[in-house]
Amino acid sequence: MDNSSYAALTRQTGLLREMQTVANNIANASTTGYRSEGVMFAEYVHSTGIGESLSMAVAHGRWTDRAQGPLNRTGGRFDFAVEGAGFFLVQTPRGNMLTRAGAFSRNQAGDLVTPEGHALLDAGGTPIFVPPDARDVELAADGTLSAGGRPLTRIGLFQPIDPADLQHRSGTLFATSSGTEPAVEAGRILQGFLEGSNVDPMTQVARMIEVQRSYELGQSFLEREDERIRNVLSTMGR
Repeated sequence: MDNSSYAALTRQTGLLREMQTVANNIANASTTGYRSEGVMFAEYVHSTGIGESLSMAVAHGRWTDRAQGPLNRTGGRFDFAVEGAGFFLVQTPRGNMLTRAGAFSRNQAGDLVTPEGHALLDAGGTPIFVPPDARDVELAADGTLSAGGRPLTRIGLFQPIDPADLQHRSGTLFATSSGTEPAVEAGRILQGFLEGSNVDPMTQVARMIEVQRSYELGQSFLEREDERIRNVLSTMGR
């Protein structure tokens, strides 16, 4: 296989990953708290040793769009939405993770949890407990949760210590190898609202068409190259 084929195959692999990413975005256009993703490409240059260099486009990783999603009023007592910067911190079997999905409920133990059962953590990193007899539960913009006018705790907003270190794990959960810290320029938390997905379906569909056309062009090139090589080998074998 010659260098042009290697470069084309690398490009096709990257385009396939991008198509999968765009398809996942479209599938989650209505998922609460979902963050749109994209694929980052990097140029890989390698010397061939014959006075020329080989340049290939490599799918280097993914990036996450942190743009604000639409805020939808639900009126739910434990539906919370972040307006501005910051993430909720939840406790999972794989460690604490960040999320913008704020559809919480109270479990049998009285802790606020996600639909998957992950406990919501307060500013000190402790699961938030709401007494079973709590009435008139209200949330202040700074995250202070109270019942009957008495403060219970303060919901924390967090961010990765390294702003670029946000690793999508599953659904609407994100991990960070650098650790988390309180969001310095935190937004406000709204009660009775949920933040929708920040995916723009029209933009994603247009991108899908563009990537698909690029992939088809690359596939046509590989097929022509394969035919050319077969013809050369057939001619040399005569």
